[in-house]
Amino acid sequence: MIIVMQLHATDEQVASVVEHIRASGLQEHVSRGSELVIIGAIGDENKLDVGRFEILPGVERVSRVTKQYKIVSRDSHPAGSVVKVRGIGIGGPQIQVIAGPCSVETQEQMDIAADAVAAAGCRLMRGGAFKPRTSPYAFQGLGVTGLEYFQAAARRHKLPIVTELMDIRMLDTFMEYDVDVIQIGARNMQNFDLLKEVGRVNKPVILKRGLSGTISEWLMAAEYIAAGGNHNIIFCERGIRTFETAYRNVLDVTAIPVLKRETHLPVIVDPSHAGGKAWMVPALAQAAIAAGADGLLVEMHPNPCDAWCDADQALSPEELKKLMGTLGAIATAIGRSI
Repeated sequence: MIIVMQLHATDEQVASVVEHIRASGLQEHVSRGSELVIIGAIGDENKLDVGRFEILPGVERVSRVTKQYKIVSRDSHPAGSVVKVRGIGIGGPQIQVIAGPCSVETQEQMDIAADAVAAAGCRLMRGGAFKPRTSPYAFQGLGVTGLEYFQAAARRHKLPIVTELMDIRMLDTFMEYDVDVIQIGARNMQNFDLLKEVGRVNKPVILKRGLSGTISEWLMAAEYIAAGGNHNIIFCERGIRTFETAYRNVLDVTAIPVLKRETHLPVIVDPSHAGGKAWMVPALAQAAIAAGADGLLVEMHPNPCDAWCDADQALSPEELKKLMGTLGAIATAIGRSI
């Protein structure tokens, strides 16, 4: 059972709910977010009377949740959630496209990229300062220097930045450089220690689906973050590994409506890593928006042929601008906007 406390519930009111849970022979898990306190009752829920908890001071609503992922379940928040990034909503009627290069290379490259992202009408920018690569000899990113280049370029257009965190030890650095959205990559979807750590900070988190992660495993990974108190989670489908070799990964469009049914949290799609080729990105992006995705994570490079990482899948600035126009038409057709 999930008990959602009112916005300004006091510590005494929270303690009273916990006392009632324990008196019924169950245990509690208290998750303190930046705005809401959510209390989970762990054990045989049949021992609990929903009506008894609903009348307790400070309680907003009570829901019986039989799924293992309780906080991220739609049962706990039927209306759906909007994650705000510097006032920009992800999960509402407006679809957000987060664009930028796979990796941060130079200050000039990032400045040109930021100009192109803003010119295309995107409101957030992506870029990798730390890169997980299959080969240990491939470019691994510029690290902290990359964060400096990224922030300097993005600030000129007031673009919130999205970048990947790979190591727990770098979390404080991410906070110091005021990274707006922390991305947890596919290879780290079940790095539970990392998930716990980002669960303790008040920063939106994009959680990418693992290479072979099931929907249930993905939801449970998000629950790790939510259980730590951070409820600002965004799911990102980026393709899964199958027997097919004609493209990089298989974009699981079906996951979008399934997640929308299972969780109240926003769902975005990365068509660049799914297809692995720039010519596939527009079709996959359009399919994702038509299927109900709340946003896209798209790779764009000022000069894709010169990109240091994933050159084949990066759009040019002109291609990104054209794609935004097409996506706008699809969004309008389904009652949303870009």
